[in-house]
Amino acid sequence: MAIQPERARKMKITTMILCASVLTALAVPVHAAGDPRAGKTKTSMCAGCHGIPGWRTAYPAVYSVPKLGGQHAEYMVSALKAYKSGERNHPSMVGIAASLSEQDMEDLAAYYASSYTGESN
Repeated sequence: MAIQPERARKMKITTMILCASVLTALAVPVHAAGDPRAGKTKTSMCAGCHGIPGWRTAYPAVYSVPKLGGQHAEYMVSALKAYKSGERNHPSMVGIAASLSEQDMEDLAAYYASSYTGESN
């Protein structure tokens, strides 16, 4: 049985509106639970490596240090937790992450996610 042309048009419009609504909901940026202002006060331990454009560490191996400004907050929190748990292994980062509380991680991530400073390395 064929769908009547007017009914088919309404179904098509309804489907398009539903799809657009879902895509709009998914496009809303998710913000970290941290406080960017508090995170800014905790950046001194990060700036020594991550604040120098083009910086490469020499220990434990030559490694290009990524910029943090503009990075996704959720990714940064996940990475810091992985360093703290030992899942990721970089001596400097393991030591720094070990000193951070979960709130510190959230605050730092919120600050760096809101502070894009140019192209990433």
